[in-house]
Amino acid sequence: MSTADYQEKIPNNVGLADDRRLQRALESWQPGFRDWWAEMGPELPTEDVYLRTAVNVGREGWAHFGHVPVSEYRWGVFLADPRQDRRIAFGEHKGEPAWQKVPGEYRSALQRLIVIQGDTEPASVEQQRRLGYTAPSLYDLRNLFQVNVEEGRHLWAMVYLLHAFFGREGREEAGELLRRNSGSEDSPRILGAFNEETPDWLSFFMFTYFTDRDGKYQLGTLKESGFDPLSRTCEFMLKEEAHHMFVGTTGVDRVVGRTARLMVEHDTDDAGPHGAIPLNVIQKYLNFHYSVSLDLFGGETSTNVANYFSAGLKGRWQEERRKDDHLLIDRGAYVDAVEDGEPARVEVEALTALNTDLRDEYIADCESGVKRWNRILAEAGLPHRLALPHRAFNRYVGAFAGINASPSGEVLTDDEWEAHKGAWLPTDTDKTFVASLMHPVYEPGKIASWLEPPRNGINGKPFDYEYVHFL
Repeated sequence: MSTADYQEKIPNNVGLADDRRLQRALESWQPGFRDWWAEMGPELPTEDVYLRTAVNVGREGWAHFGHVPVSEYRWGVFLADPRQDRRIAFGEHKGEPAWQKVPGEYRSALQRLIVIQGDTEPASVEQQRRLGYTAPSLYDLRNLFQVNVEEGRHLWAMVYLLHAFFGREGREEAGELLRRNSGSEDSPRILGAFNEETPDWLSFFMFTYFTDRDGKYQLGTLKESGFDPLSRTCEFMLKEEAHHMFVGTTGVDRVVGRTARLMVEHDTDDAGPHGAIPLNVIQKYLNFHYSVSLDLFGGETSTNVANYFSAGLKGRWQEERRKDDHLLIDRGAYVDAVEDGEPARVEVEALTALNTDLRDEYIADCESGVKRWNRILAEAGLPHRLALPHRAFNRYVGAFAGINASPSGEVLTDDEWEAHKGAWLPTDTDKTFVASLMHPVYEPGKIASWLEPPRNGINGKPFDYEYVHFL
């Protein structure tokens, strides 16, 4: 088990003190990070927040909880403990020792993968920076800050790799990660979903459920990488990412639960007049965030991803548990396509279908959330149900980008889409209504009217604990 060294200017378990050149390089990047955090991080001023801070990378007892000024959070560099004699599990290098240094022939590809992953981390902080002003409870405000500081640490994780293994180009890319900003016209974030607004807490819960779940699957493929430092970095990031998805899953639980309660109490299908978010609006937000997140997986087929797999750079989700040859040569797989203007599935070479393989894993995982939200409705005695829309719905990347599809998968003309999209995606009226509910509640033990309190507090603390102290 590797314990983090908190005596260093940059907490770490990678022995920075033994590599003065790397230590100086990261310390020279650190002020830029702090400037970025001050300018683009959470806006709401606080004295301190009850946060967890990583102290080691073991399975148990890996984090310390306590009140910390957010601007003084100890962001650091942590890799999971190495696996003795780890071997590459897939591709042309299957069975060879995992690489501790970047293979020259794969340098550019690995750098690109790390930059794209790194770019998503500060983007979500930028998207969420004003949410503190409308937090529905101190518990939720604390969770927002926890997500934010850990996304900041995930940025550090990728920046460490760029500095440690990619020389001058890596240092330049690390600087660019701070210069791009979510939604900027001149220098936007690389992936489209990370330039969308997160203007309210329903959006935040949907983002942390759907978009952070995409992050889980992307990190899971990089965790399989034959480049061992990247693999170990992502393994530890996944440990932190689990909390982000917990925030989304339970957040939507609580929104649906409150809506269901008021529907039953007032015998109505529309809980909006009673201070909750109507189910049809929840469904619209679900439709939007799910479809935008599906686009993050890229096209259904990709020769680049096939090459990453063959080279041993990026595997499949839970690669080592798969019961095949881990080479995928002369194998087929089915992917989404459009034939005769209708959604279809066609067979292609399995190596080129890895984006679809990952997206299918993601979709199955998303279904589990919908099932639990529908269980809440069923337990309330309501016949209403939420549902994931068809994978062709509202798509701008891949095979379905060229068609209009309803949530059930029916192909529509442009005029039909324009006439009906307001029933399926959030309208300005919906957004205005949701925004009207976003009043801050900063009193311990109190909560906004549009969601339920959580079943449990953080780290054994009660819901009415003072998770955040204000200036």
